Amino acid sequence: MSEALQHNIDHLFVPAKGKSAEQEKISRPPLSAFQDSWIRLKKNKAAMVSLVILIILGLMAIIGPWLTSYSYFATDYTASFQKPNAEHWFGTDKFGRDQWARVWYGTRISLLIAVLAATLDLIVGVAYGAISAIAGGKVDNVMQRIVEILIGVPSLIIIILMLMIMKADIFTIMIAMSITGWVNMARLVRAQVLKLKSQEFVLAARTLGTSGTRIVFKHMIPNTIGIVVINTMFTIPTAIFTEAFLSFIGLGLQAPKASLGVLIQDGFQMINSHYYLLLMPVVIIVALMVTFNILGDGLRDALDPRMRK
Repeated sequence: MSEALQHNIDHLFVPAKGKSAEQEKISRPPLSAFQDSWIRLKKNKAAMVSLVILIILGLMAIIGPWLTSYSYFATDYTASFQKPNAEHWFGTDKFGRDQWARVWYGTRISLLIAVLAATLDLIVGVAYGAISAIAGGKVDNVMQRIVEILIGVPSLIIIILMLMIMKADIFTIMIAMSITGWVNMARLVRAQVLKLKSQEFVLAARTLGTSGTRIVFKHMIPNTIGIVVINTMFTIPTAIFTEAFLSFIGLGLQAPKASLGVLIQDGFQMINSHYYLLLMPVVIIVALMVTFNILGDGLRDALDPRMRK
């Protein structure tokens, strides 16, 4: 290359002007992992609509029964089978009980059972999976054989047998659903921790003398939060459906107690003559299951962009 050509090329590149103090200034404010995930989630319109619907349903489950002067279990045979009107917004059942109060109280109970069962699955599953992966060796082999045995037994059979032995109440249903419900969470956490054990940042922490306990709680568990949250969001609608199914076949909660399953069972018996008794419980349970699943998909994409389709 001639010197003249090189001279012309050099003149094409002009250093950008700027103050030396601002040359290494970060123009974008630093974001935490939560803030970054929230920004991505807000771009998912379906997930945000689902979140708003879930918040509304949750608030109505809390305050809905208080918006009417009627109790969910109070009977009034003179007001039996009233269609939705100004006094009874969702109508009344065969015992004259206000359907508005029963629907929202039943939604509260179903959500409570599902959230408590999912929380118990989360605690047991995360602890079991993390211990199995970290311990390794014979301990891991024994723990995984136990998991395989539990997976081989249909969970619904265990739940039904437990409810036939014990009194069906909120605590019993929650425990029955959690006996095998934590297995999937444990397997996911174990797989994630096994992958993290060989990562460079974990090896660096061990080289610097960080204790094993601190590595687990400071590095491994926080890096499994994404998969734990996503799995929990899919566990809750499954628990709602399981509770409704058990109550529908007569093994769950029983009237005058209210849950979405109890209300659907009562409404199904009157579907030909009083369809409104079945309509609202079905709409709410479908809305809960669909919105939880859509929100779970949105959280999966927000927490792990690599899983986007």
